Amino acid sequence: MQYVKSIGLNSNQQIGRGFNHPYDIAFSENNRIYVLNRMYPQSTDGIRVQICDFDDEWYGEFGHGPGDTNDKFLVPVCIDFNDEEKLYVTDESHHQIKIFDKDGSFLEAWGRNTSKITSLEAPSGICFDSDGNALVVQQFKGTVLRISNDGNILQTFGEPGSEPGELNLPWGICTDTEDNIYVADWRNDRIQKFDSDGKFIQNFGEPGSGEGQLSRPSSVAVADDGRVIVADWGNERVQIFDKNGSFQTILQGEATLSKWASEWLDVNQDELNARHTADLAIKTLPSHLNTPYHKASQTEHIFWGPVSVKIDKTQLLYVTEHSRHRIQIFDLK
Repeated sequence: MQYVKSIGLNSNQQIGRGFNHPYDIAFSENNRIYVLNRMYPQSTDGIRVQICDFDDEWYGEFGHGPGDTNDKFLVPVCIDFNDEEKLYVTDESHHQIKIFDKDGSFLEAWGRNTSKITSLEAPSGICFDSDGNALVVQQFKGTVLRISNDGNILQTFGEPGSEPGELNLPWGICTDTEDNIYVADWRNDRIQKFDSDGKFIQNFGEPGSGEGQLSRPSSVAVADDGRVIVADWGNERVQIFDKNGSFQTILQGEATLSKWASEWLDVNQDELNARHTADLAIKTLPSHLNTPYHKASQTEHIFWGPVSVKIDKTQLLYVTEHSRHRIQIFDLK
């Protein structure tokens, strides 16, 4: 697996090119990347979806927040396209799924204060099965909903708990080429695999920081060859398992400056000079700071807040880092 490049830049502006705590991405059919900026409680003005591409071109943004209307975001979590090129965005605070077209025009919302799925509670991860139905995680209920494209609940599976098939604050979700379903079981520190009917198959990982162990996994993706990619958020890394759940390798991050960052430094020479004198790759820290979080926060090229993993149709892996406001891209082939 080879590092390819990074996209992104921490922007002090809440509009225009540059990310503000990105939490998830989705890919359109024309290969554009839709980046969901969540922001954080102390500064929410940059909430929005931005559109860019692999070559660092920037195409605009929409859905600004915070706002209380159905077309605005409050605490957005995850994002994905269905097969009709409709973009679905979950908002855990509004308890809604908001739907846009690929140009960013608002279409409708499901959940509270709407006429559909009014019992929706704290939706997070979202993906689609091969029939075009949405699979939506409900964090606080510990369940997964299967929803038709006209907004009707077709199935609910999972329940709160820590036993096999039970979920505790689940987050990300994805499917594989056989329509098996994978859920990032955040509080239980594991990935759970279900078949296409929602029946439990197996768990991946266990609590801890060793190889194959997980701490608060937030996202999961499955490659065409069956490898399972996990955003091991609490351990500030990405782990890769084979299709049977056996540990394969760990990614720590290898970021280089993005095109946007390089262009910004070219016109801000004081910042560029400061970079030349700074130690951005600290190798050792005091023992009381020797945690994954502190190592990540002090070392620029490694992951810090790897919250989402997504795979495009060419089998490139995109790791979104909310705390470094960037996306690192790796070739899975």
